Amino acid sequence: MKLGFHLGYWSAAPPEGAHDAFALAESLGYDSVWTAETYGSDCLTPLAWFGASTRTVSLGTNILQMSARTPAATAMAAMTLDHLSGGRFILGLGVSGPQVVEGWYGQPYPRPLARTREYVELVRKIVRREAPVSHDGQFYQLPLQGGSGLGKPLRSMLHPRRSEIPIYLGAEGPKNIALAAEIADGWLPLFYSPRMDDFYRGALEEGFAQPGARHSLDDFEIAATVPIVVDDDIEKAADLVRPNIALYVGGMGAKEANFHNQVFVRMGYEAECERIQQLYLDGRKAEAIASVPLAMVEDIALVGSVEKIRDDLRRWDKTVVTSLLLQGLGYSSIHTVAKLLE
Repeated sequence: MKLGFHLGYWSAAPPEGAHDAFALAESLGYDSVWTAETYGSDCLTPLAWFGASTRTVSLGTNILQMSARTPAATAMAAMTLDHLSGGRFILGLGVSGPQVVEGWYGQPYPRPLARTREYVELVRKIVRREAPVSHDGQFYQLPLQGGSGLGKPLRSMLHPRRSEIPIYLGAEGPKNIALAAEIADGWLPLFYSPRMDDFYRGALEEGFAQPGARHSLDDFEIAATVPIVVDDDIEKAADLVRPNIALYVGGMGAKEANFHNQVFVRMGYEAECERIQQLYLDGRKAEAIASVPLAMVEDIALVGSVEKIRDDLRRWDKTVVTSLLLQGLGYSSIHTVAKLLE
């Protein structure tokens, strides 16, 4: 299993030590480094800025929100970063949720799976640069229909370093996971639980079985984001993960459309999720955080002593996951974790 470092998205300000963290992760044999975005900092700029200090690790977006950019803008950024990195770029894409898509980007959310399929198809067509691009889709048209009438099919002035840049999809529900297996080169799970491995295998196999699927399980990348906190006091370690779980379960998305919440419901935490969400939406965030049980943390994170984490890793070895993207560790712990996972 490969090891990656996930910087995540920024909150109020840039994280300290990120430049050194990228360089250190590479020097210790990490396979990849990743950045994220939400309604704040973007993911491409930090990846290029901090990634400039690296020479061998893969550089990935986890995830680039599709509603923020047209397919052409995404393809341009992917080709540019692929050139600058010497062919090390991985394009991680995701749809986000209706609150962000419509509330922040001002784009329509309905039919996200069909939109994703068309978006990926168009990005690949642009990157291949086989001909001037024409596309008459349900969601995207090149040239635009109903405009000035002066648009014409164009081909990228930039020649791609690679005609196929790897595309991974962020997905949580079974239909989205199946879509990733069908049309993408990898899947980026956010809250992966090893005990749900059979469920995920089933969703993936549904996608691999579709006509025209690009991969099978044998050559498909699954890079799971995994919070990790090394501390002999397991409750103290879990306390560093609880706020993030409470945010996603309780406050990330509308009550009737919170896909992160449903991930934990499928794990068997329906009552806990309902309580966390209600407390969070009532503005009682501290209580919501305190309501996240230890078992819920341990399902999706590596927390506790070095010995416990080393033992817990055995669960991950048996899953479909090909890369652990470690998140939440202090930059000073990157070396400790690399030694732990040897």
